[in-house]
Amino acid sequence: MAGREGSQAVDALFNLFTKAKNDLNVVQNRLQKEFEQAYPDNANPMRLLLRIKKLNEELPSLKEQCGELLAAKQDLIDKTRMTLVGNKKLIQRMQASSGIHVVNSADDTDYAQLNQIIDEWNAQVGLKTGDEKHVSSSNNLNQLLFSAKVQNI
Repeated sequence: MAGREGSQAVDALFNLFTKAKNDLNVVQNRLQKEFEQAYPDNANPMRLLLRIKKLNEELPSLKEQCGELLAAKQDLIDKTRMTLVGNKKLIQRMQASSGIHVVNSADDTDYAQLNQIIDEWNAQVGLKTGDEKHVSSSNNLNQLLFSAKVQNI
């Protein structure tokens, strides 16, 4: 008989937990409906808390990706400037050696626009503008970018 009473006690406990679970689900559904009525347009505090938690979990990864993106963009700008400046100097030497009028950097609107775009980028990331000698290496500049932008998020 003791086994049967134990089994009945376990069944009663199981039924109690099942009822409690169902009651909690009913309460959750009622709260959800009340929040949706009280806070329209997805302003439900429970959902907002879940979104904030998810964003906090994703933030370190996003910061890392932003740093990689800024570094890649700066690397592209550095390589573009280096290639274009080198090509411009080569063209000027070729023009001079063949007797063709050499276009000065001040008269070259495309070159001026390139410098303007690069200066705007540098201003966005908080760098001082100047000639190419101002930046000693792209790694130092990339580290500066990372420090200035990503770590302040």
